[in-house]
Amino acid sequence: QERLEESGGGSVQAGGSLTLSCVGSGYADSSCMGWLRKAPGKEREAVAIIYRDGTSTYDADSVKGRFTISQEIAQNTVYLQMNSLTPDDTAKYYCVADRFLERCRRRDFAYWGQGTQVTVSS
Repeated sequence: QERLEESGGGSVQAGGSLTLSCVGSGYADSSCMGWLRKAPGKEREAVAIIYRDGTSTYDADSVKGRFTISQEIAQNTVYLQMNSLTPDDTAKYYCVADRFLERCRRRDFAYWGQGTQVTVSS
């Protein structure tokens, strides 16, 4: 059974850093892995996606220059290094993945983790 397991969320003060990790299992090689987030009262948004060839995109303008996505393909693992966190980054962060490139491009992911909470206090 397909599974994405996140870790690394928590509470931090503004200006701090956190690193999220996600390990995928139960499916064949993914074309992409990435992170979405959902904050209370806000639309869910894609944060960052990394493709199998190492290309990465940061969909949320607010995280550019502060967040870095990386992967270990052999371990089916994706990371999100988050620096200079602000209260606006408070959200539940979901790891996502898909086997098909077109679905990745559409941000239509078949595999989802349960989410990990990130809370940034001012």
